[in-house]
Amino acid sequence: MLRLNSVFKKLALLCVCVFCFGNANATVISFTKNAKSVIFRLDKGLMQLNICKADIIEVKYTIFDGFSIKESLVVNNKWPLATVFTVTDGKAEVTIATAKLKIKINKTTNAITYCDLSGKVISAEAGGNKSMSAATIAGISTYNVSTSFKSPANEALYGMGCHPLDSLSINYKGRNQDMAIKYLTGAIPVMLSTQGYGLMWDNYSASNFYGAEDGNTQFKYVSESGKQVDYYFFYGPDFDHIIDLYRTATGRAPMFGKWAYGLFQSQDRYLSEAEILTVKDNYRNNHIPVDVLVQDWYYWDPLPIGSHIMKPERYPHPKKLVDALHAANLHAMISIWPVFGKGTPNYDALEKMGGLTSITWDNVVTHTYDTYYDAHNPKARELYWQQARDSLVKRYGWDAWWIDQCEPDNGALLDERRKANFSIGKGIDYFNTYSLEHTKGVYEGWRRDIPGKRAFFLVRQSFAGEQRNAATLWSSDIECTFANFKNQIPQGINACASGIPYWTSDIGGYHWHWTAPDWSKPEFRELFTRWFQFGAFSPIFRIHGKGERAIFSKNWDEDTRATLLNFDKLRYRLLPYIYSLAGRVNTENYTMMRALTFDFQQDANVYGIPDQYMFGPAFLVNPVTAQLYTGAGAAGKAKTREVYLPAATKWYNFWTGEITKGGQKLTVDVPMNMMPLYIRAGSIVPMGPVMEYATEKLADKIELRIYPGANGTFKYYEDENENYNYEKGAKATFTLNWNDKLRQLSISATKGNFKGMLKKHTFNVVLVKGTHGSNTGEADKIDKTVVYNGKALVAKL
Repeated sequence: MLRLNSVFKKLALLCVCVFCFGNANATVISFTKNAKSVIFRLDKGLMQLNICKADIIEVKYTIFDGFSIKESLVVNNKWPLATVFTVTDGKAEVTIATAKLKIKINKTTNAITYCDLSGKVISAEAGGNKSMSAATIAGISTYNVSTSFKSPANEALYGMGCHPLDSLSINYKGRNQDMAIKYLTGAIPVMLSTQGYGLMWDNYSASNFYGAEDGNTQFKYVSESGKQVDYYFFYGPDFDHIIDLYRTATGRAPMFGKWAYGLFQSQDRYLSEAEILTVKDNYRNNHIPVDVLVQDWYYWDPLPIGSHIMKPERYPHPKKLVDALHAANLHAMISIWPVFGKGTPNYDALEKMGGLTSITWDNVVTHTYDTYYDAHNPKARELYWQQARDSLVKRYGWDAWWIDQCEPDNGALLDERRKANFSIGKGIDYFNTYSLEHTKGVYEGWRRDIPGKRAFFLVRQSFAGEQRNAATLWSSDIECTFANFKNQIPQGINACASGIPYWTSDIGGYHWHWTAPDWSKPEFRELFTRWFQFGAFSPIFRIHGKGERAIFSKNWDEDTRATLLNFDKLRYRLLPYIYSLAGRVNTENYTMMRALTFDFQQDANVYGIPDQYMFGPAFLVNPVTAQLYTGAGAAGKAKTREVYLPAATKWYNFWTGEITKGGQKLTVDVPMNMMPLYIRAGSIVPMGPVMEYATEKLADKIELRIYPGANGTFKYYEDENENYNYEKGAKATFTLNWNDKLRQLSISATKGNFKGMLKKHTFNVVLVKGTHGSNTGEADKIDKTVVYNGKALVAKL
């Protein structure tokens, strides 16, 4: 590992010619307090601490005489209300105290130490703390900016976005990470620590994280370009509160329609209107649950990219196509790229108004160099939206937008991205924010021009703050291999730990050596089955890639199809649970796909587990990522996987109802038709009927599974589903509580109301015990039926 770290550092410095250093061990000369901040004059530059909230601190440092005047692209909270704080000038340090923190600034080095109110250190800048170093990169004169923090041996670090090919552990303690967005490499500059704090670096240039500095006692974040250090410190101490603070600073995630939590059926690529209609018929005629059909790229072929035209010879009736999907209770998503080929009216219009960049994509289909528009230019964003709106989205009634290729991707020519001129500034300073600004434009346009339909955008890259733009991050063009599948689990967990609540992967992988796998082969059936099981417990559930892999496909034998159907139906049965979690994502800044440290921060045994996570408060998900049943040597492989059950609770086997005490490792059997799922004692899980689409049946009759052994609570959420009236209060919640000692279920009075709201819910309560209430089907018997009409009630069981 030490040798790899050394190589990583050398590679990171190859393109950087450093010619002077700004040492951040600058002495505090004086300070000034105002209503929202404290500004320190140093013997070498300036430092400013903005007290955004009692538990959110922004730190800025510069070697210059003034701070850069820039509006953050990430932080959209203007902090209109001042937070009460005091400043105490001591002999060796200045102490800033809020209702949550004591922040100590060393007068000799300006290093900041963050303490709780008892004085216990939460985190501390290291000796090098904040620095700026003049550098020349890609011929551009700039400054590297860096922050260093102490890192105790027992600390674990999460977040940093989605890096699809990363096969290292889930914990960033002791390892490095490239934080430059490019093809198959993501970056979200948000980090969570088990010490109880989070950091977000408000810098948009290509960066690097170094996790094993000074003998693995420090970590460092270095951005290649900036006029100042600028980072945010969030104090939890629990992960849910850190994410809440991050989204308080950068924006809430809006609700998706309930349909978006069902199954997406996609393929690279459907070639005609007739083919899509055939897929529709095969799903509906076979009564297979699905909610979305997707038209992927090059429906414009042979016209240039950016034409925004569905080739009439293959798509003669685009409006009738979308209408036919709607008539079958399906939603329709289409891929629209931010790239333009020459010779199209859209290209010409953007070029005329100065809305194109010098960044090009080497088009793998036409072998032309096609051009990215300037997503950082507000006028170009507006024109881009108008072109897509009038040509495709609103014209034909598409429900969702697949935003592909939004790195931007120009291959290995990264210096050309650095040298590009955006309207806002040089590409080197905005290397990582293209997708953030691109989704900003389409989301604002959608909200204004399609007001009654919730936006949904599937994006290939995401950055801090992008959750507010209705963006779901997917893990790009991964291969159809078990190794690639294994990598997706920690990447999905860490993407969500970075504050982006909605993440997905191509179930089965995108390509097999850039062709379609033979899905009828046993090894690919096994891969797809395991990936599908994982997908059913991902925030967004989505089939995509090369080759026919729909559930009705003849590529599947009947055993495979039965397993796929079982997990598909389970996903739909869990929609009351999942949609309620989505309600919490919006109202409470909740995280649905949860690193185990969200719920078991005190259990150090979970810190390094890369392939287990919580799905909401109840489900411990344990994907099977090893090829066990097919391929060479399969007969001699044990058909098991290791599962760690976190401490301080008991766990139910979802399939059998068997109860096991936490704090121990198990070796469990993993037949092909099962993925290990465990339910935490005290959980309350609402399950609806099997449905063919998300809104087929009213949620008036719910099987309410209660897992005794601890007290539990669950907040149930409902709204009008398709529009934005929930933002005006058109939503309803009530809380279910289980008192284990009294064997008592209580339901609070409903808060809120909306048009079409159910006046009565019937809860068929099942106290899980052994096989009673286990597995995917309806329970063998009901322990108590509770009729709830919106008023508080208590039921004894």
